[in-house]
Amino acid sequence: MTVLVVLIPPRDRAAPPSAAARDGLEYAYVLSPDGLVLAAQGRALPAQLPRADSVVAVLADADVSWQRLALPRAPAARLRAALVGSLEEALLDDPDSLHFALAPGAAAGQPTWVAVSHKAWLQAHLGALEAARVPVARVVPSSWPDEPPSGHFDADTDAGAPLRLAWAHADGVAQLRLQGTLARSLLGGLPNAVDSGARWSASPAAAAPAERWLGSPVVVMTDEQRALQATRSLWNLRQFDLAPHHRGALALRDGWQRFLAPGWRPVRIGLAALLVLQVVGLNLWAGQLRGQVQARKGAMDQLLRDAHPQVRSVLDAPLQMQRETDVLRAAAGRPGDSDLESLLGAAAAAWPDGMAPAAGLRFEAGRLSFPAATWAPAQREQFSARLRAGGVRVEAQPDQSLTLSRTS
Repeated sequence: MTVLVVLIPPRDRAAPPSAAARDGLEYAYVLSPDGLVLAAQGRALPAQLPRADSVVAVLADADVSWQRLALPRAPAARLRAALVGSLEEALLDDPDSLHFALAPGAAAGQPTWVAVSHKAWLQAHLGALEAARVPVARVVPSSWPDEPPSGHFDADTDAGAPLRLAWAHADGVAQLRLQGTLARSLLGGLPNAVDSGARWSASPAAAAPAERWLGSPVVVMTDEQRALQATRSLWNLRQFDLAPHHRGALALRDGWQRFLAPGWRPVRIGLAALLVLQVVGLNLWAGQLRGQVQARKGAMDQLLRDAHPQVRSVLDAPLQMQRETDVLRAAAGRPGDSDLESLLGAAAAAWPDGMAPAAGLRFEAGRLSFPAATWAPAQREQFSARLRAGGVRVEAQPDQSLTLSRTS
């Protein structure tokens, strides 16, 4: 399952949100065959981005703020309004201009993290990508509250630019400029900030000064590598107003893509093995049933030969057996169930009380007909019911006659 990771450029606070995804804006991207290995990277216009099975957009650290609260108990349609009411005092911007996203697995009444970003700005970038037929399935932050803590150093390419640190830990995410002693004192006050449990990384331009500031080695990680790593989180900021359309189809596609992921390979192998076993088992069962059918057919053929040795070729044993039996019965002078004598006897036994004999009879190919124009509907129904119990079918004809025949 190929994954295209699109890095959303940091928001320019001085520019209007509508200018965020301006014409000619190129996006940095990462292409991975499995979401783990970086296969290609570069920058391209939205229409020129590579095609992939799944597209994930990654936001910069400074474009996402974090709030923690007990998730309100509210219906899904009113949950965003409930979040605004709970966070209103902690928000610096107009709530209508902000986008909210809940942490994975958030449960009503339980403490949870809420990711907050600028809605119009993010919506502009998603619209530009989707207009170029690059549907973004997920939007993830570069860092999020997590344990063990992690820190990533970054710096502008300008000489002498101050270091920046994105410090993510269980109590939130902090953006620190490493100038003077204030940042060091704030960092030292956080739990597990400098012990061996923390994970440290830095962009190539910030690696050397970061190691001097930290006093220990850091993992050099480009923005593209860090973005690819961020896609492995369970976060998805496409919620509420920014939830993708056609949720059912997208959920089915996402589920299929997860099923094709490397982690599901044992499951796929197991299902394939189970399917093969089912096919083999069904073929064996079908072969056994075919053998039983052939054995019974052979027994019927042998029974026909034993009962009627004069039959030389067996084509349809049941039909030939019936024909030969009818020939013997006729030769012995005994009537069959569909002969005239049998049908006349059945009609006489069921004849309505007080009804005169039939004015005429017609018999052909196991069907006995006689006129019944003077019969009342109740008499017809009584006559049919009596014959039906004996296995004789009565049919009313257009000329108001009745036809008797044996049911098959």
